[in-house]
Amino acid sequence: MTKPTKIVIVDDHPMVAEGIQSILESYDDIDVLCALNNGREIIERVESLRPDVILMDLNMPDVGGLTATEIILERSPGTRILILSMHDSPEYISSALSHGAMGYILKDVPTDEIKTAIDTVMKNERYLCTGAKGSLTPPDGTVRESLTGREQTILLQLAQGKSNKEVALTLDISVRTVETHRKNIKRKLGISSTAGLTRYALEHGVLQGTGVDL
Repeated sequence: MTKPTKIVIVDDHPMVAEGIQSILESYDDIDVLCALNNGREIIERVESLRPDVILMDLNMPDVGGLTATEIILERSPGTRILILSMHDSPEYISSALSHGAMGYILKDVPTDEIKTAIDTVMKNERYLCTGAKGSLTPPDGTVRESLTGREQTILLQLAQGKSNKEVALTLDISVRTVETHRKNIKRKLGISSTAGLTRYALEHGVLQGTGVDL
């Protein structure tokens, strides 16, 4: 028998969280572990809970959904994160996906669509609800990826002339993690050289300040 999919709901609106929980608990193949109020709670508990899928609200007090998503994926790379939001603007959606979320669904979707989204990301496939998909895709069909907060931080460090090892020491992460972020930055920006990264940082004001959320 297949193990049920372990779910954690993270939303600062108790009525929303309770409503989703009661819906999901009606499915035999889903196990709702708990509902939490903000990003900090799930960051602190993700390694002990080990959920398969996190349904994550975007705007929450203390630690929001995007920051939580990025930190969780560094600590628990196998966890799939589904953003559950009332915002359907392209900026919100593309930012969520660039931070590592595997899906984006609007809070007013039909009940069975939440289950469909969970099943889809469990197959390691991206899921966008109809409203989100239509909002994200421009007329030419291309989707531009933006840098995450951590990638912006690393870009700043690299643009200051630091080596991968120096960046790793500064941010207390592994050299391999820095190398992975560096590759992703180059891919997203379409830049192949370190000099190109420095030029981009200068042209876009990255070097003018260090107020990037770690």
